[in-house]
Amino acid sequence: MSRKCDLLAVSVMSGHKVSHSNRKTKREFRPNLKNVSLKSDTLGVDIRLKLAVSTIRTINKLGNIDNFLINCRYAKLTALGKKIRTKIKNKLIDSGKLSDVKIIREKKAAKKKIKK
Repeated sequence: MSRKCDLLAVSVMSGHKVSHSNRKTKREFRPNLKNVSLKSDTLGVDIRLKLAVSTIRTINKLGNIDNFLINCRYAKLTALGKKIRTKIKNKLIDSGKLSDVKIIREKKAAKKKIKK
């Protein structure tokens, strides 16, 4: 059983445990993984995934799994994430609702206007 997030590939990291005397011993930092079932509105099915809690918080922030996958960069996703994203995107393009799901990044444009 791998300790890896199914969508963003958040995995185990290694580092040092540092004692009071500054002695360093190897340790590993494990991601906080949860088994979750998410409802895809576009596909109309429940998707069972093992996700990091940080990924779940980001999904909740954007509304649902469809919004998260469409707005997430393709290079960040795992193979399973890319496959689900492609299915959702194709279905949205067929129904003509892709523009409703896309989030336009206006924060950077607003900051540039303020600086000028």
